[in-house]
Amino acid sequence: MPSLTPLHETYCKWDHSPPSQADLLEGLAQLFSTRLGSVVQDLIQVMQREMLLSIFGVSTKKSKQIQDTAYINTVYQLTYGALQKYGSELIAPSLRQIINIFPDLHDKPLTPSLNFLVGVLNGILGDYLLKEHNPLALPMVLYDHYGAIQQGGLNGRVVIFAHGLCMNHHDWTHSSYAGIGEKLLSQRDNNTMLYLNYNSGRRISANGRSLSKALQDLVERNPRITSIDLIGHSMGGLVIRSALFYGKQNMQQWFHMVENLVCLASPHHGAVLERFGFALQEKFGNLPVIKLISHIVNIRSNGILDLRHGSVRDDDWEHNDARIGLVDDNRKPAPLPSHINTYFAAGSVELVINKKRNLPLKIIGDYLVSIKSALGEHPNPRFQLKLPESHKAIFYGLNHFNIQYHPNVAEQIVQWFYPSQEDLKQEQMNKYLIKLESLQGIVET
Repeated sequence: MPSLTPLHETYCKWDHSPPSQADLLEGLAQLFSTRLGSVVQDLIQVMQREMLLSIFGVSTKKSKQIQDTAYINTVYQLTYGALQKYGSELIAPSLRQIINIFPDLHDKPLTPSLNFLVGVLNGILGDYLLKEHNPLALPMVLYDHYGAIQQGGLNGRVVIFAHGLCMNHHDWTHSSYAGIGEKLLSQRDNNTMLYLNYNSGRRISANGRSLSKALQDLVERNPRITSIDLIGHSMGGLVIRSALFYGKQNMQQWFHMVENLVCLASPHHGAVLERFGFALQEKFGNLPVIKLISHIVNIRSNGILDLRHGSVRDDDWEHNDARIGLVDDNRKPAPLPSHINTYFAAGSVELVINKKRNLPLKIIGDYLVSIKSALGEHPNPRFQLKLPESHKAIFYGLNHFNIQYHPNVAEQIVQWFYPSQEDLKQEQMNKYLIKLESLQGIVET
């Protein structure tokens, strides 16, 4: 009997509401009872082949012949069949039985712990979940400052936060710190804090387009909104930049209402560890262990792949099918909108400022994103995201994950959003100098 597709399962979620606890159980049941594409099969075959090549010294041609023999195929099918049978006939029915026994799970939202689980699954398998219509695939939703889905009218200044890969809308606060949103609310400037939750396994440019549409819908439903500030952490900063790119391209109203953009530890020119893994694979790919690891690492979402170089446009990836090996940086420029005050913040594992800091620490940055990448600095002028030095900040002693809620970062954002008269004068001078520098460049050309 052929394996069931999600359309044949107990139910399939088609609306755009966040998953409930029942959706979580059903989504897990579907993962256990349907094939993860060809991922598991391919991985088993790769492991078999590497054992034949590396341990037994069999040639590539001979290993293929052995794997194609009827006996090996039978063993393989029995092994994989047993795994499928165990998942579809035991685990999946058990999960669905829980839903039947407790029907109120359909009305129960995910707890913070379950949101964490679903966020991680979306970061790793989000594109697969979406393709298979799995109810675990997260829709793009805006939440208010108190964790409820945004409803009702909005007016005045709106601040929107976008989380990073495998994270969720709860990650902007910490048990020890109130967070950036609370700090901004204390300014009493008619602020509204909204927190985006989205499927971080999708293409960054796909999420950027979705965010652009969501923001356009928001301002159309709330004509009393006067301005928008955008704050993104890690991948969230790239999603916002993508939304700005497509918002401008499509001449949408919300684009012209944005006053400030803050990117916290966003890999504008790629994440170090993503490229490092591909470089290792390219250099040492003939080692059996590295080969196995490379195939396992290759089981990851398109969103993660976009972090390799910080891709924010569709045409950065749509003609590039390569998923393994060290792929060249084929990005197209995505300049920052000139009318927006843009600020970049980077974290560093170093505890103090060190002008002579060694290269490894400089590259590591906050463990995941280098300082230069987070500050938009690039040796190629086409990709440079030029900002005044007053619009950049490095936070020493902060890693990639605590930079998004630390009080020092919150204080810096308040200073950026609410500058003193002296800061405003300096800002005008900086803009004048940048304009003068551009004119000099034109004259020299």
